[in-house]
Amino acid sequence: MTLPLEVHVTAGTRDEAEKIVKTAVEGRVAACGQISGPIASTYWWEGKVQHDEEYLILMKTTKERLDDLVKVVKETHSYDVPEIVAVPIEGGLSDYLSWIKEQTAEQPSA
Repeated sequence: MTLPLEVHVTAGTRDEAEKIVKTAVEGRVAACGQISGPIASTYWWEGKVQHDEEYLILMKTTKERLDDLVKVVKETHSYDVPEIVAVPIEGGLSDYLSWIKEQTAEQPSA
C-alpha cells in the first residue's frame, strides 16, 4: 500500500492557512487539511529568538504526492522558509488510509 503521510505546516494568519489548505485539496495533493490555532510559536530566525502567533495546518497525503504538496505550499505561502514536515502514518483505519490514497491520486486530464 502507498505510504500515507501527515504534513505539518504553519502559517502566520488564518486566511493564509485556509488558502494553503484550499489550494492543496482542490489540487488533490492533499486529501484533507485541518487548521488549529492560534498557537504560540518560538523559534530562531535571523539571529534572534522570535515569538509569534501562528496557525497549525495538518494535511494528509501520500509519499508519491509529497513533492507536489511541497510545491503548492511553497507557491502559496508568504514565508521565505515555511515549515513543511512530513510524518509517516504507521497505522490507522484501513478505509481512511485508502481514502487518502484515492483522494490524492493524480486525476486524468480532461
